[in-house]
This record gives sequence, structure tokens and C-alpha cells, in this order.
Amino acid sequence: MATRVIPPRILKNIRQNSATTTATAIKSLNPIHPSIISSTTIAQPSLYDEANQKPPSTTVQPPSLNFNDPEKLFSSVSTSKLLRSSAVLHATAIGPMVDIGMWFMKSKIVQTGVLKNLVMSSVKNTFYDNFCAGEDAADAGRSIRWLNDVGLRGMLVYGVEDAHDNEGCDHNVKGFLHTVDVSLSLPHKSVSFVIVKITAICPMKLLERISDLLRWQQKDPSFILPWKEDTLPIFAESSPLYHTQKKPDPLTPEEENDLELANKRLLELCQKCVQANIPLLVDAEHTTVQPAIDYFTYSSAIMHNKGDNPIVFGTIQTYLKDAKERLLLTSKAAEKIGVPMGYKLVRGAYMSLENKIAESLGFASPIHNTIDATHKCFNDCTSFMLEKIANGPGNVVLATHNIESGKLAAAKAHEVGLGKVNHKLEFAQLYGMSEALSFGLSHAGFQVSKYMPFGPVEMVMPYLLRRAEENRGLLAASGFDRQLMRKELGRRFKASVF
Repeated sequence: MATRVIPPRILKNIRQNSATTTATAIKSLNPIHPSIISSTTIAQPSLYDEANQKPPSTTVQPPSLNFNDPEKLFSSVSTSKLLRSSAVLHATAIGPMVDIGMWFMKSKIVQTGVLKNLVMSSVKNTFYDNFCAGEDAADAGRSIRWLNDVGLRGMLVYGVEDAHDNEGCDHNVKGFLHTVDVSLSLPHKSVSFVIVKITAICPMKLLERISDLLRWQQKDPSFILPWKEDTLPIFAESSPLYHTQKKPDPLTPEEENDLELANKRLLELCQKCVQANIPLLVDAEHTTVQPAIDYFTYSSAIMHNKGDNPIVFGTIQTYLKDAKERLLLTSKAAEKIGVPMGYKLVRGAYMSLENKIAESLGFASPIHNTIDATHKCFNDCTSFMLEKIANGPGNVVLATHNIESGKLAAAKAHEVGLGKVNHKLEFAQLYGMSEALSFGLSHAGFQVSKYMPFGPVEMVMPYLLRRAEENRGLLAASGFDRQLMRKELGRRFKASVF
């Protein structure tokens, strides 16, 4: 079973500094091909040019966007499904319960024997069924068809996490390729994206090494990386480089061979998505390995994104202080060489880990100091992308569970003339989360997808544990959904009694 690990050298630093109190507040390439723009050669303007653009409007809203009618919002959801979702969201909103559950799931008591089977069965019928599409392709297909019937789409995610050797990577890429086949067997356009995790098709240690080398080249542009392909700017001036404390050794012949194998896996997956005409969305990870992930993403985008619509999408985590700056640099560089780019904008899911790593190395967290700053960054990046795609090539996926961000984005799309059902714009939420926002946006005419991991319970368990740990605040903040669910369940109960 794949598990997510902190690199040993980072873990060592964290342990050495374990006596230090970790802040809990949510409270930053020089490509060698001359045609690709380096991050050091592009001016880094503010997100809005005051002479030509206006900040996001908070007053213009499509009148049909309504979150105040739970009967209409949940009209397509069965009472049994609504009861389960309400119970699971209430349970995951209780911090101590989440802590105890995570400790129990990670303990040796549940690793073997009858108790393990009982626990897995319990998880399967509650948390797993709420947040996952199913154990295999057939289950995932049924979940997608249900979504399609109620006006939503699915982002199919083969639910494997990190790989640590080529054997694991080869196994995982078969799962991602099969996901494309599954997508083709489902109703047309019911699958909006196939998701890939680069951490599952390239060994984690190699991703860490590549990230170190890319960071060092950002510090010293004369540092040559002979294996490096054409790419886009990966870093901005404000990007964190503290992970790489000293000049790294070049890749060994064995590492270069492993890199070539990883390139071939991603190339095969990209080519299959091009043939199937299904976009491939690359998930983001923590900053220890994100530079390498961006490198793979952007080099693949240059190769496969043609015309007006991209096939390869990257992910920008807007809880990072350098998010806006990197989005601007990469967008401008791609525009200059005629490569249409697609981005998924998210807030981010590695806050605890990022804070621990930065503190262990004696640096400020790369995460915005306040939640309001994160909201502002997400909304600013959203506004920038909506204006950009309204006037040119490119696509954006707005992955948000925040009602206000959803309203602002819908208003901005209306303002810039994108309309509603527009292939350039997709809203997205996790499967089993923010149902009111998903249905509200869909009823208003926007395209909406649910992020749907699938696979055996034991394989997907790292995903579920990570969601519980990293999205603790998100789960606790699901009060809006829980309140609307209670109202609708109460209405249905009264209707059945009276």
C-alpha cells in the first residue's frame, strides 16, 4: 500500500526541532532552450494593471445563483445518501474524534486479523463511500453515471499515492491508463478530467533530487542541467528555495535512467489523453517536490497543448505566498510561445507539513499568514484567469469549497462575458463535500465536477487519512452544508409524517 512520507533529511530536521512550538495559523528556471522564457527575464507586475483592469467585482451576480433553497439544492439526492453525508460531515467536524480515528487507523492493532476486516468494513460503509467513487472501475462508472444524471461531471482519480521504485511506478501508470479507458466507456463528457499524481509515476526520492537541482539552478543560472527539457518558469522571486541548503550533486547515470522512465510513463499517459480528447490534470503536492512536478507538467504542456484548448493542466495552490507571481510568470511565458495553458486553482492541502518543514529549517512558512490573505489570493488568481481566458486561449478549473469564492467567480464570469456552460470554465469540489455549492452552481448553469478517487479501500486509505489530517479546518468549516442538509432532512421528515 502506498504511503506518503516526509523525506528523511527533512524529517530529521523536524525531529531536531520538535521542542519548538509550531505556529498553527494558516494565518513563495532558467530553461536552456532559448525560445522558452526564464522567470528572471519577465517583468513581474502586480496582478492588476490599474490603468487597464479592475479588481474583481463583488456586486454583479447572476441572479439565478441561489443557495437558500435546500429542497431544490438536494432534490436529486436520496434521503439515505443525505443522511449518510450529514452524519459523516458532522463526525469529521469534531476535532478530537478525527484525532482518535486517525491514531486508531495508523496503529498496529488494525493492521491484521479480524479487527482489521471489521474496521475496513466500517470505513467502507461510511467515510469511504462518502468521499470515494468506488473500489473498481465498475463502481466508479456507476458513480459517474449518477453524477451525469443529476447534472454534474466527474474528475476520475486512480486513488494511489506515492511510489518509491520503478516497479511501483510501472504498476501505477497502468492504473492511470486504465482510468482513461474507463472514461471513454462512460457517457460523453461525463468525465471532465483524468487526474494524475506525478508522485505515483516517478519515485519520490528522484522528485526530491530534481527539485533540489532546479532550485539550485534558480539560485545559480550558470548551473547546467543536461537532462532538462523545454519548460516554463517554475519559480518566482518570492518562491521558497530553503529546501536546498547546498549545491546538489548531478544526477547519477541510474537516476538519469529513472528520469527517462518517468518521462516515458507521462508521455504514454499524455498521448492516450490526446487520443481520447480527455484533459489530464496534474495534482499539486508539497513544496519539497513541487518544482519537479511543475517541471514535468510544463514540459508536457509545451509538447501536447495545441490550438485553443489545453490537454495538460497544472495546479496552483493559492495558500502559497508566491502563487500569484508564479501564475503570472508562467501564463505570460506560455502566451509568448503560443502554448495554451490550463490551471486548476486550489487553496492547498499541505499546510501542516509546510509549516513544519519551514520551521525545522529556520524559515518563515511559505503559507499566507492569514486565512483572509489566502482567500484574497484565490479570488485574485480566479479573476486574472477568467479575464485571460475570456479574451484568449486557455482554461481554468476553480476548485473551491468556499461559498463566497464561488459567488465571486460566478459574478466575474458573468461580467467578462464567459457565460455559464462554457468549456473554458469548470468549478470543482471534492466528492462528498460542499454539495450545496456544487448543486447551486450547476443549477445556475455552470459546469461543475466532483473530484472522485477510486480503488480498493486499503489502497485509498492514505488518501482518506490525508484528507482527514490536512483538511481538518475545511471539514470543520462544512457548517453551511450541514445546516442545509439538516433543514432538508427535517423538511422530508415532516412531509413523511404529516
